Amino acid sequence: MRGTPEVITAPGVGGVGDSPPRPDGTLKVTGEFAYASDLWIDGMLWGATLRSPHPRARIVSIDTTEALAQPGVHAVLTHEDVPGRRHYGLDHTWDQPVLAIGEVRHQGEPIALVAADHPETARRALARIAIEWEVLEPLTDARRAAFDPSYPQVQERPNPARHQPVRVGDVEAARRLAEVVVSGTFEVGIQDQAFLGPESGLAVPAEDGGVDLYVATQWMHNDLKQIGPCLGLTEEKIRMTLSGVGGAFGGREDLSMQIHAAMLAMRTGRPVKMVYDRRESFFGHVHRHPAEMRYEYGALSTGEILYADVEILLDGGAYTSATLNVVGNAASLGVGPYEIPNVSIDAYGVYTNNPPCGAMRGFGAVQACFAYESMMDKLAAACGIDPVEIRQINAASQGTRLATGQVLWAPLPMAEMLEQARTLPLPAPLDATDIRNLPGGASQTTHGEGVRRGVGYGVGLKNICFSEGYDDYSTARVSLEVIGGEATALVHTAAAEVGQGLVTVEAQIARTELGIERVVIHPADNQVGDAGSSSASRQTYMTGGAVKAACEAVRERLFERLDHDDLALAGGKIVSASAGVIASIEEVLGDDVIEETREYHHEPTTGMDKESGQGDSHTQLALCVHRAVVDVDVELGLVKVVELAAVQDVGRIINRLSLEGQIHGGSAQGLGLAVMEEIVVRDGVVRNPSFTDYLIPTIQDMPPMRLEILENADPRAPYGLRGAGEPPTLSSTPAIVAAIRDATGLALTRVPVRPEHITGR
Repeated sequence: MRGTPEVITAPGVGGVGDSPPRPDGTLKVTGEFAYASDLWIDGMLWGATLRSPHPRARIVSIDTTEALAQPGVHAVLTHEDVPGRRHYGLDHTWDQPVLAIGEVRHQGEPIALVAADHPETARRALARIAIEWEVLEPLTDARRAAFDPSYPQVQERPNPARHQPVRVGDVEAARRLAEVVVSGTFEVGIQDQAFLGPESGLAVPAEDGGVDLYVATQWMHNDLKQIGPCLGLTEEKIRMTLSGVGGAFGGREDLSMQIHAAMLAMRTGRPVKMVYDRRESFFGHVHRHPAEMRYEYGALSTGEILYADVEILLDGGAYTSATLNVVGNAASLGVGPYEIPNVSIDAYGVYTNNPPCGAMRGFGAVQACFAYESMMDKLAAACGIDPVEIRQINAASQGTRLATGQVLWAPLPMAEMLEQARTLPLPAPLDATDIRNLPGGASQTTHGEGVRRGVGYGVGLKNICFSEGYDDYSTARVSLEVIGGEATALVHTAAAEVGQGLVTVEAQIARTELGIERVVIHPADNQVGDAGSSSASRQTYMTGGAVKAACEAVRERLFERLDHDDLALAGGKIVSASAGVIASIEEVLGDDVIEETREYHHEPTTGMDKESGQGDSHTQLALCVHRAVVDVDVELGLVKVVELAAVQDVGRIINRLSLEGQIHGGSAQGLGLAVMEEIVVRDGVVRNPSFTDYLIPTIQDMPPMRLEILENADPRAPYGLRGAGEPPTLSSTPAIVAAIRDATGLALTRVPVRPEHITGR
């Protein structure tokens, strides 16, 4: 089979704190890396999916006769052909049909599958499936879905899917004491993860009646829990191997083609490959929840906030996906990293016939951050206080009790970080003599007549790892043996490398703990224990912790072979503080193999109280501060982000190069949400399912960045590290919008900011 995952050997030296070369880096740069869409095996068929053109409709009848009669077609399947359970879903929700049963609840919902000997044959067969529809009016009003009892139900589960209150103090009493009151309604559009690698994979039927799956995913074991019941197979009969993943950002937490390809393979007895095209990918995964948020803050004239009254409404679309947890994040982080003694938050997630929404980088905290940071700027203007100073006046710090009652026990130097961001050098003044420096660039849309510069700030607080009482853990198996005369560690986990550099970090940890250079990373599969999802900025923390624990166990077993108490490993040698070099690892190991498997669990969390929202729901919180500088053509509505500066506390740097890439990448996605990225939906129908019309930042849109990386170690985390991938996505969006407001004087309460929002036309 071509395109199968290769064993990755991490070259060269480089332990924790270094930036060794990424073992997959050269292959990706040269185009030789095998992604899931490159998979190939002799005799394979091609699978394709028929999807609904309607956001809401009843299926009166389906006739597959003509499709099945087409030459080259080997199978046509509907919901009646699902061999086991007909629904799946994240977090045991089990509300999403494998294939539509009786009705469709969103545009693009899968209805039927085809397997054929050529992808074009499969697509033509889809067109021959005859469906008689009863088209219904889509239910797309999220506010009515949440609050109007007469509004029809989208599915069997009642609306809202979750309502999470947070209550602290006495908001009404504080309202009477407030000297300054500001309010606003804020909206966030639907953002897509826009990963470049489409949903794809290969299913191979096995002799034992099971199936081998080679897929691009974020969490194999969670996939397995859903796939097995739907296929009517035990988990032992489903062997999953991670294929090359071309980006994820939350969009691969839900299943896409996994069950469909396996069904076709089991029916035909042939390997089946499925690859979505770009348009289908927009319908084949969940998106970021759009949000409508209403905020009211009351404060003293000196800037101290007395109360926050907040309503957050998140549209989850047709099925649950991660909505329940997204609501929890939005509620618990609804007023951000600020000390506010009286708080009332109501966060809702609802079902509609709009596109399904779930996990995306920032996971509920992004939406809230845009609103609360916009409110901080409104409050600063109302009090006549500098925007940085208003944040410093109310800044959380170590020992602060958040709105959920959780105490920030780790260092959180927010006020100092804001000062650092403010004092960083500003970019040079606008040079209008070179049109490439202007909004619109070389297209000559402007020559600088209406260009104004603005500066804005944003602060984002993001939870790290899984929350609300979830038993979050990761598993690692590490073996140490002599190969070719050199001590070699083999690291085996099920953790998904989705482009974030995890395979590099795993090798760094093994080198650090075992004192050797050669480390081999086993392909990720489900033949080792669960590693959890590559999301929530958790894999370096959790799988890194598991690899560290497994290496420590291997090291202890090695030391047991020697009669010394003060041993350490360094440079491939076993050394003693008192006796110097004792022996080489190769001499002590000989032909033996030492292997240990360990689970790593983070500090326990608790669920949020259903009435008050109180609870220690997060194990770690991370902070990023952004300063944005923009140039805006106020006559044409064009925006150029001139510079982004980020100050972020990462606990301890594990790999500086990868870390900087994460901060740049998160900032880029925040920039996209601020000024260009939105899935446009009208009456439940997506209007721009292509990269022609759905715009994402390119290298020309991404400005230079200044980074200030702080290391205030978290004593509870492996090496003191702090998850770093998501916080920049939170704070970059409000910082950019604040800068546009500074340049234009406009309120700008919705993202993305479009030209017509600036020009009024």
